[in-house]
Amino acid sequence: MLYFRGCTAREKQTDIAKATERLLEIAGVDFHTLDDEKCCGSVLLRTGFIDEAEEQIRKNTEILKGDTIITSCAGCYKTLKEDYEGLDVVHISQLLYDLIKEGKLSFSKKNLDVTYHDSCHLGRHCNVFDEPREVIDSVANLIEMENIRENSLCCGAGGGVKSAYPEIAHEMASLRISQAKETDCETLVTPCPFCKLNLENDDIEVLDLTEFLVKYGDVDEDQ
Repeated sequence: MLYFRGCTAREKQTDIAKATERLLEIAGVDFHTLDDEKCCGSVLLRTGFIDEAEEQIRKNTEILKGDTIITSCAGCYKTLKEDYEGLDVVHISQLLYDLIKEGKLSFSKKNLDVTYHDSCHLGRHCNVFDEPREVIDSVANLIEMENIRENSLCCGAGGGVKSAYPEIAHEMASLRISQAKETDCETLVTPCPFCKLNLENDDIEVLDLTEFLVKYGDVDEDQ
């Protein structure tokens, strides 16, 4: 398996990549990473730079083909799965779900209430709703926000909005955080590094799914 970290986890949210690799190692997953990993091209595609994106896809395909690809980023998952051809792609939430079911990972469940943010790319775009929720349930009690699954609110970061219209991205993130706070949970879990980056604030703890498991799951490295 190839762990494709993605730009955000590789460059800005490096704790996510570290947590992911730790979980894969504990579960005994045979994986590798790329020393010279390139962007998947998602941002180029979503902002209209089609020619540049197609060239990036062509170059990446030569490198990525033949491996089962694990992604941290929901945007990378959608792009590699739907905009590339012939790649075998799995989001880390799906793999973690399988590893837990197979007994290769186990966690200590806490009397802890957390809420969950459906990333647009993973949720309504790729219909991955249940696996991350099942993974959370192995550690804590999931308290849902008002808008979830297909009706989830966007975090505000995708489609180039955070770069081009940061004030809009901030307003959208603030609205989502308000919904999270209404659950009275102290932790918000998301399956996407880009969502985590935009949702981070001083009022509620925001963690990637992998960071959440490492912090609260009492991971047993000898299992």
